[in-house]
Formats: sequence, structure tokens, C-alpha cells
Amino acid sequence: MSGIYIHIPFCRQACHYCDFHFSTSMKKKEEMVLAIAKEIQMRKSEFKDEVVETIYFGGGTPSVLQISEIRFLIDEVYKNYKISENPEITLEANPDDLSTERIFELSKSPINRLSIGIQSFYEEDLKMMNRAHNSAEAKKCLEEATKYFDNISLDLIYGIPGMSNDMWKQNIETALSFGISHISSYALTVEPKTALNKLIQTGKIAKPNDEQAQEHFAILVETLEKNDFIHYELSNFGKGNYFSKNNSAYWLGKKYIGIGPSAHSYDGISRSWNISNNSIYLKSIQEDKLPNEIEILSMSDRYNEYIMTGLRTIWGVSLDRIEAEFGIDYLNYLLKQAQKYLNDDLLSIENNILKPTSKGKFLTDGIASDLFYLN
Repeated sequence: MSGIYIHIPFCRQACHYCDFHFSTSMKKKEEMVLAIAKEIQMRKSEFKDEVVETIYFGGGTPSVLQISEIRFLIDEVYKNYKISENPEITLEANPDDLSTERIFELSKSPINRLSIGIQSFYEEDLKMMNRAHNSAEAKKCLEEATKYFDNISLDLIYGIPGMSNDMWKQNIETALSFGISHISSYALTVEPKTALNKLIQTGKIAKPNDEQAQEHFAILVETLEKNDFIHYELSNFGKGNYFSKNNSAYWLGKKYIGIGPSAHSYDGISRSWNISNNSIYLKSIQEDKLPNEIEILSMSDRYNEYIMTGLRTIWGVSLDRIEAEFGIDYLNYLLKQAQKYLNDDLLSIENNILKPTSKGKFLTDGIASDLFYLN
């Protein structure tokens, strides 16, 4: 099983917290679509025997594309790769792009999963984050989308300064009221070169509070598990058959090709990434060159990646796999590093699988980095 990720590097406006690669100028959109289609062709030799099970449009904001452009890119993937019988084809979308007419058109396209960037149902949060939609648009688009799509995920952000526990509960309840089957939820993080960082430094916005974020996380887990969601990855919750196949493949170490500026790829041995610059990307593709850098992963890189992704998921880290793939020295190192977390009830071992306990979940990333093998 493998996947194709397509990065659409355009947004209508810049959200204050975002540090992904995008441009707010649409001038080169048509040119970019053609270049992405060409990169899809150029890289087909990387997946000679692989069957593609997921196609994922991320960004930026892929919903700024015309339906005809989305279809054109999906057709390009079908022409050049072996595709499974019923692939998961996801489009990330913002509420302001999802008019009733647009949702209906998308439902007639090969897109069968929507990932909608709601972030919050509160007007003041949306303004603070500089989102392009308002609360009414968020609710209206979910009302319409659920009529035509069965498989919908929505994004919510917690740990927003000034958001009380009750407000956060209300955000989750509002999301659940639409019968959504998947929720991705992240703590508001302050990345160095973002507008949010500047607003905090100049005292216009309060700094996110870690303790509050931890409380919000506990409320999130408890509320969603009560509503039959499975907490299958640190930031992701899905009902039975609604886990994101695209993201699960990534966490389980499957191969994927990332197309478009700034997109990352992984083939089991090496990782590569395209340049995060639209003009250089376009020029390179026009000259039949892939504008990417490649890094061959060492054994300790691969071990560290497995620790990081494994601990974040319900599948955990298999001690048998550590021994088989990396050897007894890595296994002994892992057990030694994990001991204090096992003693503090932050990690547990069951059936030879290492996982965070419910107490340790919120601290997973920090614990994982402490288990890394540093050369």
C-alpha cells in the first residue's frame, strides 16, 4: 500500500499561525497545475510495482482549484500509476470555498473524502487566527457537506488563549452535532516566522498556556471516546472505518510520493523533499529536473522515525520489530531509556508493544525524543 500526496501551494489569505509553504498570489496557478501534472509523470518509475491506495490534496488550500483542475490531476495519477479499486481520495478544504453548489460538484468528482479546516466555531478565535471564513460559514458548509459526503474529517485547534474549558467543550459538541466521523485536533503552536509569533512578542495576543492545552486535550480525548471515536493517533480520532488511510500509511512507515513545492516523499530507505519556492519549482520542472534533495536514512534515523510515529499511534512500538529490524543493542537501549517512563506510569508494555498510558499521551512527543538513538 502506498500513497500520493499533492501539495497545492496557494491560499486566499495567510493564517497567523501557519508556517506551511504557500503563496497568496494566484497568478501562477494554471502554470503550477501543469507543472504538478508533469511531476506526476516524471516520477512514475518510483512506483513501478506499488499499488496506490490514497491520493491526498493538501496545502496551502487545495479547494482554491477548479473542479476541472482537480479532475485533471487525478486523471494524471491514474494514467501513470497502478491505483487500487477503491482509493481514498481526500481534498483539504476551507469552509469559504465550500458553497452548496461547489460541494455538489465535488460529490460528482472522484473526491470521496473531505478534510475541512474549521479550527473553531467562535468568531473571536477565527479573527485572531486570521481565518478566511466565519462561524456561520463553518456551520453552513458542514450542514451541506454531510448531505453529499459520508467521509468527512474536520480540524479543530485547542489551547487558544482565552478559550475556557467550557468553550472548548462547546466547540467539540458543535462538531459532533453534524455527525462527523473523523476529527483532527492540534494544540495552537507558535512557529518562529509566523504573524502569531509577532503578535505575541508585541503583547497583542497572550501566549498559549501549556497547562490549559493539556486540560483541553484531556477533555477532547474523554468527550470523543464517549462518542465512539477511537483515539488512533495523538491528534486524530476516527469512528471504526473512518481512520485516515493516507495518514495511517505515513504513520505505519509505508511509501509515499509527495508532488509539488515543499512536498516530502519516503521510500523506506530515503526521504526527499521538493524546494519550498514556487518560481524555482516551476523553472526546474519546465527544464525536466526534479527540484528536490534526498537524504539516505541511517539505521538510527529509521529507528528514531519508528519510535516517533509508533508512540503516537494505537499500534505502538513493537519490541519484536525493534529487535528484528535494528538488533538487540537498539532494543536494550530502548528499554533502558524507557524505564523511568514505565516506572512513572507514562509508558506501558503489553504483548511486547510499548505505548504511552493515558497519563503519558499528552507528553508523547517529548517522551519519544528521549528514546531517540543519538549517534
